[in-house]
Amino acid sequence: MHRDEFERRRREIVYLLARKAYRQELLAGGLWTHGDIRDNYYYASYLFAAAEDESLKVPFDRDEAKRKATGVLLNVLKLQDKDESSQTYGHWPLGLHPSPEEAKPNPLPAELMSILMAYFYRQYAGGFEPELRIAFAGAFRHLYASRFFVKAETHYGHHDAKYTAAKLIFGQLFKDEELVRDGHRQLVATLDRIRGNGMAEYGALPWFWHWVQAFTAAWELNEDPAVHPDLEAMLDYLWSERSLYYLKGAWVGPHSRGWPHDMPKDANALHDYVQYGDFLLPEEMPRTEYAGFLFYEAPEEARGIALNRKEPAEVKRLSPRSGSAAGEGGAAIRRYAYITEHYAAGGAWDRAEEFDNEQQRWDVSLPLADPEEEESVNQAYFFHPGAGYKEGDPRHRSRFEEVLFHRNVVLALYPIPEAEDGRIVGVLPKGRWLHEPCALFGQAAGVYIAVHLMKECRTEEGEDRVRVACGEGAASGKTQGAEGRLNGVAMEVVSLEEAGRLGIASLEEFAAARRKLPAVFSGEAARQGAAARLAADYATLAGDRLRLALEEGAEPVRTVNGSELGFADYRP
Repeated sequence: MHRDEFERRRREIVYLLARKAYRQELLAGGLWTHGDIRDNYYYASYLFAAAEDESLKVPFDRDEAKRKATGVLLNVLKLQDKDESSQTYGHWPLGLHPSPEEAKPNPLPAELMSILMAYFYRQYAGGFEPELRIAFAGAFRHLYASRFFVKAETHYGHHDAKYTAAKLIFGQLFKDEELVRDGHRQLVATLDRIRGNGMAEYGALPWFWHWVQAFTAAWELNEDPAVHPDLEAMLDYLWSERSLYYLKGAWVGPHSRGWPHDMPKDANALHDYVQYGDFLLPEEMPRTEYAGFLFYEAPEEARGIALNRKEPAEVKRLSPRSGSAAGEGGAAIRRYAYITEHYAAGGAWDRAEEFDNEQQRWDVSLPLADPEEEESVNQAYFFHPGAGYKEGDPRHRSRFEEVLFHRNVVLALYPIPEAEDGRIVGVLPKGRWLHEPCALFGQAAGVYIAVHLMKECRTEEGEDRVRVACGEGAASGKTQGAEGRLNGVAMEVVSLEEAGRLGIASLEEFAAARRKLPAVFSGEAARQGAAARLAADYATLAGDRLRLALEEGAEPVRTVNGSELGFADYRP
């Protein structure tokens, strides 16, 4: 890939975000939003950068744009806590509502924003007014003096990644050789840890991008030749990890944490757009941060894996459990993804209790759709609602779920106790769907999807998705059968090309083929003297026989063609 193409995509982001910032009216206090303070900073950065770039054809007056951006930047910087005796010395507030002056400082903005500020200052300070240059320099002094990046314990997560990068950046900025050495030691230790154990925050967005931005900024600003190879090794690792799970803008496989804008649609796509460029830039950009500024080219081999999906691939990885120091605290999470040119399927075999329970344990993922096409989510999955779940936010699953992944098929069983919500809920992409009481057959984005359900379901068409509820009360309002609240799903996805090779030429023919071999669910709720039992048997279109069987108090039994699945080939 010629570097000019990376630059073109990066500048496209700068242009679009600067145009949006210029057109947006300022509030009375001189900021664009009293929500997240960082959004003010990021958009002001883009507006200033676009105004400075004479080669960029902008639809606004450059001097006026610089004045507007400068005013916002000054208003952001003045909100820093400059009281050396304060517990929040050096920090900014996060949310500014109802009044920025009344907002309490929060440790989060400094973690990433300070790193990006250092990069922005190095790149653009030559165009600053004296007042802005002085304000930035003062902010850096307070940040350095606050020692916000010095923490006693490391979890090898996104917070620690940013602290490590900050030590390198501010250590060099203030000629603090010991701080640079400490940052370098931590960088090497982190790299050794994730190479040997995997990332505890697997697929965690937007925090993975915080790793990328923090270490890219440190790499851009680094002047120590001893540190440079390790920064490049870290960035090579991060982009290799991203490439393993990349499919035309989608991040496939399980996610330990995610935000609503990435479930059930991958929307945090700006860094992917610059790096890979094999999808159109989405109109919505929910996490701008510094995707239009920072860039490190991924290793050629990693980019090749991401961009060439002609041959299906299975990715089998181990990750430490998050939430404890160094990601320790039990057996590793086993992750599986089956990735083709047109779709991916898979997830995590294991579940762990995690912060805010923002997990996406399994799904079928599709490439991002072109913005001109029908607005649709690009993920299909089901789950039993757990802690943190709210209607309309399809995250936060419970622990009452066991899974089997085999290439393009997912089996999921839900041994739901009587005291819990009896439904399972799901989301499906927009498309053409054939609805049956316990099955859904759909065609969307170049694939056919079959969904077999243990209980009757009801569906609801949304603006960008199909919502599904299945189980107690979902269809008839009555508990169904001796199996009580036990439930199950089988989902199979095939591309139109794969279906054609099987002689299937339409959605109706696909549905007919799957009706001949539906999933077979069986189960019996726990009763006096007998444990709950639940099983699913499924024959795939490729001819494989899958079985997932559960019995209360025993390990799940997972077999493919009669042989129990093993995990010996899973590696960090």
